[in-house]
Amino acid sequence: MSNRITELFNIKYPIIQAGMVWNSGWRLASAASNSGILGIIGAGSMYPEVLREHIQKCKKATNKPFGVNIPMLYPNIKELMDIIVEEDVRIVFTSAGNPKTWTSWLQQNGITVVHVVSSVKFALKAQDAGVDAIVAEGFEAGGHNGRDETTTLTLIPMVKEQITIPLIAAGGIATGKAMLATMVLGADGVQVGSRFVASEESSAHEAFKQVVVDAKEGDTQLTLKELAPVRLIKNKFYDDVQKLYKTSPTTEELKALLGRARAKKGMFEGDLDEGELEIGQIAGLIHDIKPVSQIVEEMMNEFEEAKLKVSEF
Repeated sequence: MSNRITELFNIKYPIIQAGMVWNSGWRLASAASNSGILGIIGAGSMYPEVLREHIQKCKKATNKPFGVNIPMLYPNIKELMDIIVEEDVRIVFTSAGNPKTWTSWLQQNGITVVHVVSSVKFALKAQDAGVDAIVAEGFEAGGHNGRDETTTLTLIPMVKEQITIPLIAAGGIATGKAMLATMVLGADGVQVGSRFVASEESSAHEAFKQVVVDAKEGDTQLTLKELAPVRLIKNKFYDDVQKLYKTSPTTEELKALLGRARAKKGMFEGDLDEGELEIGQIAGLIHDIKPVSQIVEEMMNEFEEAKLKVSEF
């Protein structure tokens, strides 16, 4: 199929594999791109030279377009941006920061820029900053989220009403039916995260992948809003956070409990008790670990079948 997203990224299907910390290294990104969608390397968990290595390996593993996601709150962002230019990456997804900071500079270096937002307000700011497309992410999504808790099916039409640039829906999308639903509401494409965590090529620890597969409705919760809202699977660390909340903690006390490298400990190292286990609500619909190519094929088949069924109404 062809639309504004497939044309913008020169891909076969309007699906973007999300750039997720500790989950989306070069293996996942290259497998996604080879399957006809846009693969993304998640730079949020990478030191500069590690990012360079992943970009170089991704280039060797695919001749299709791929991009890099960079959360702008990281202190060494200038080094990361320089590496992206030096390695001739052509697509960058930015998040967690002001899009005005880097958009023009990236575009002057021939890079297509997409910014991730969680509200209409920030969508308009991103459009004003000149980005080429927007990802609007509902609070069903895993990982770090917006504070307003706006759901994807509410957010997409509200953003669509206000912007003119291409719109990518994210949050709670792991099936072809969900893809169709968001595109009916105005999205030009979708970004998928949690479903690709439970893929063979994901860099997540196998124990974490199995927790995702085993998750049921209600097993995730948005928490730590005072720091940076994050959706987690409920485990011992989550329970410890909730116990601390009962004491009306200060921000510093929350930071002390969180400590450092919790996400790495949980998702990459497989510590299911003390780690942060970031995943979306859609985990309740993920029942197996499959190759990326099979996930994409099944999504697109379901998307086409759903379109035919809807046309019968």
